[in-house]
Amino acid sequence: MLSSRWLPLVLALAVNAGIPLASAEAAGGNIHIQAQPLGAALSQLGQQTSLQVFFDPQLVAGKQAPAVDGNLSPEQALGQLLQGSGLEYSIDQGSVTLSPAATSASGSGPLELGVTAITVVGDWLADANAAVVQNHPGARTVIRREAMVEQGAMTVGDVLKRVPGVQVQDANGTGGSDISLNVGVRGLTSRLSPRSTVLIDGVPAAFAPYGQPQLSMAPISSGNLDSIDVVRGAGSVRYGPQNVGGVINFVTRAIPEKATGEIGSTLETSQRGGWKHIDTAFLGGTADNGMGVALLYSGVNGNGYRASNNGNDIDDVILKTHWAPTDVDDFSLNFHYYDAKADMPGGLTQQQYDENPYQSVRDYDSFSGRRKDVSFKWVRMIDDRTQAEVLTYYSDSFRGSTIAARDQKTLSAYPRTYYTFGIEPRVSHVFDVGPTSQEVSVGYRYLKEGMHEQASRLALVNNQPVQTPTADGHVYQDRTGGTEANAVYVDNKIDVGNWTVTPGIRFEDIRTEWHDRPVLDTSGKPVQEKRRSIDSHEPLPALSVMYHLSDAWKLFANYETSFGALQYFQLGQGGSGDETASGLNPEKAKTYEIGTRYNDDVWGGEVTLFYIDFDEELQYISNDAGWTNLGATTHQGIEASVHYDMAALDPRLDGLTANAGVTYTRAVYEGEIPGFKGRDLPFYSRQVATVGLRYDVNRWTYNVDAFAQSKQHSPGTAVNADGSFSGDYITEGTADGQYGDIPGYVTWNVRGGYDFGAQLSNLKLGAGVKNLFDKQYFTRSSDNNAGMYVGAPRTFFVQASVGF
Repeated sequence: MLSSRWLPLVLALAVNAGIPLASAEAAGGNIHIQAQPLGAALSQLGQQTSLQVFFDPQLVAGKQAPAVDGNLSPEQALGQLLQGSGLEYSIDQGSVTLSPAATSASGSGPLELGVTAITVVGDWLADANAAVVQNHPGARTVIRREAMVEQGAMTVGDVLKRVPGVQVQDANGTGGSDISLNVGVRGLTSRLSPRSTVLIDGVPAAFAPYGQPQLSMAPISSGNLDSIDVVRGAGSVRYGPQNVGGVINFVTRAIPEKATGEIGSTLETSQRGGWKHIDTAFLGGTADNGMGVALLYSGVNGNGYRASNNGNDIDDVILKTHWAPTDVDDFSLNFHYYDAKADMPGGLTQQQYDENPYQSVRDYDSFSGRRKDVSFKWVRMIDDRTQAEVLTYYSDSFRGSTIAARDQKTLSAYPRTYYTFGIEPRVSHVFDVGPTSQEVSVGYRYLKEGMHEQASRLALVNNQPVQTPTADGHVYQDRTGGTEANAVYVDNKIDVGNWTVTPGIRFEDIRTEWHDRPVLDTSGKPVQEKRRSIDSHEPLPALSVMYHLSDAWKLFANYETSFGALQYFQLGQGGSGDETASGLNPEKAKTYEIGTRYNDDVWGGEVTLFYIDFDEELQYISNDAGWTNLGATTHQGIEASVHYDMAALDPRLDGLTANAGVTYTRAVYEGEIPGFKGRDLPFYSRQVATVGLRYDVNRWTYNVDAFAQSKQHSPGTAVNADGSFSGDYITEGTADGQYGDIPGYVTWNVRGGYDFGAQLSNLKLGAGVKNLFDKQYFTRSSDNNAGMYVGAPRTFFVQASVGF
């Protein structure tokens, strides 16, 4: 007899508890259960079948269940859920009782179901549940939707700030709007996130993943997300080049099994500016025939915290469909439309900042963009040990900006269009060799992208755009280009004893072309036509190792090579005619990680040592100087995170959890630049820390958290025509606001929320304050919108959502 302290130990989940299991098996049907904690999965099994499942909650604590989907009997589904759990079951008239599995082969065990315990992983990013993350052989963090809501996040950048090793530069320069994403990992440049492979449901988010990976427009709104999966080590074998800063996968809300809807809104304001709100809507469900549909909407509208020129108008719409017509086939077809416009307030000189850091001296600077994309994925289980998958996608993107010159005498427009087509088939097969279990995956990518970039200019007279002989609005810059890439990869996950070893290699074949078309420049003279191209053929090897000390404790280490192909702007920079672009070369980096991860029912955490070694890192210097090969740079440091259930200290603290994270990074020049060798790279902090408390009691949730970062550098310099450097590593602030040290800061946030539950349409209310103590901080930029940019002041927000 199970004692009362195990209550509730009965998941009385049957539609009709009296049906014997034999009858239930005969009445098998479509069962759809997502990968999740085992206890929750068993609850869903009871809701979808006639079973009653009895168990001690301690038996399932910390255990994960795989996804179960198909036309299965209840017993078959139960067997799949319990695979690898170390549990067995007994059956009595439709009631199932769980118990630890017998240690002897002769002991009584569960009914043989004919279901193999081997599962094919296939896609390493698709299902980032706790068990998958626990067994990932590298630094990895997943942020769930609940945490985003409790943070009051308006943008995905707000969310990523909390991930160890990830640094988010506040909106600035030509990336100074809510549309852009400025993320740097482990001291890598954060301006427009060029060093991380950013995906949306596994599909590249960049305009052009090879030739234009910068995210001056990040086409995703946080309101449509279910989670953000951040793999901080390089993922070059599976996901290609441009990812020395890891892989960030934005996972949108899943199609639910039952018809479900939700609408919500977060409204924020500060004493410095206007009102801004993010609105969300979700509607979806799955029919009896297995066809599922979901419609997602998220939009950001209103004004930010500056006095002027900081409006936002962002709409993000996604239509997701899913169909499993057979037990072995799974189809997903998704449509996505993103449309956005946002003002860019521009940088301030030191004097302007001192007068009023929240002012804007630019009236016309703005950024707009739209993206239309479609993706289709087909997964087929060829047999119990073989899985095939084909992912194909197409995107058509436009981005345009109007930016005044630094002297505010001209206003330039930069319309740019891009398209990308990709197809990525993969086959994964599990087999046994002696004492080892192995999963080999072979994949291929074909990707073709094109671009068309233009520029025109008007004069600004008395702060009004007008035509003049040298600024009459004609197109003075007209460039086209494209990339065709072929890649093939193979990796093999080998499980032997307590070890998991995964060697792999990817071969990239990339051809990029760039064409500067003959037009008249701003003075009416013909522009010299230029044609340039570059071919890259790169092997990218990798090796990861994990040692399983226990289910809770893992050790890991990995090595990967990352490659960054030349981008369109870099290929066209400098030189004349068909000359090679100012001596720029593609960049290559070796990345290393060694770490440990522990998680049980009370506490968990992760510690990772990392090292990145660049031979010739490409670095953006300024809008005038463009990009340059800095030579050798190194990035090294340590990342740590921990969470703890305070109820382990005292039962009266039930519902109180604590978390903390800290990162130390040292990213420096190692080349021979006079005055710069051994100096820090720009726009990263050596120390970043977070700390938080969450208290969940009855229907209330309370959050208190803090974020801190140390100072950063903006070391101004100039690049001569021959590519050499002139100028100094500047630490004192300059009058124009572009260069000098950026002080560190600490901000605190608080929030409270209440969940009314199903009796009141699942109404949830929340309210909070960001930057509670109104800490004033800033960043800098050296591009067309150069100067100082103040950070967000004390901001109040309220939230509401209802579900049905």
